[in-house]
Amino acid sequence: ETGLKGGRQHFVNKHRIKLIERVSNIGTILDELLDKDVIQPEMYDKIRVLPTCQDKMRELYSGPLNAAGACKDIFYKILEEKERYLVDELKEKK
Repeated sequence: ETGLKGGRQHFVNKHRIKLIERVSNIGTILDELLDKDVIQPEMYDKIRVLPTCQDKMRELYSGPLNAAGACKDIFYKILEEKERYLVDELKEKK
């Protein structure tokens, strides 16, 4: 399964609130997003200094995750790897 389901809402959009609340591995995820050119060094630095995981996730959603679907797909793949249990739980809820 991919993040995008034939015309339906992208996983990253559909589960926005739960992802903001519950993603804890944000440092590693930011590193991956930077490495894959989803975010630029300036955005990376801006997000890293935010005080909470929730603030960091909100900033991601207002920036790169608000843009192209390709960014969401990459983010989803990183989530599958770094936040496997959370992704599986959210998938089951549909």
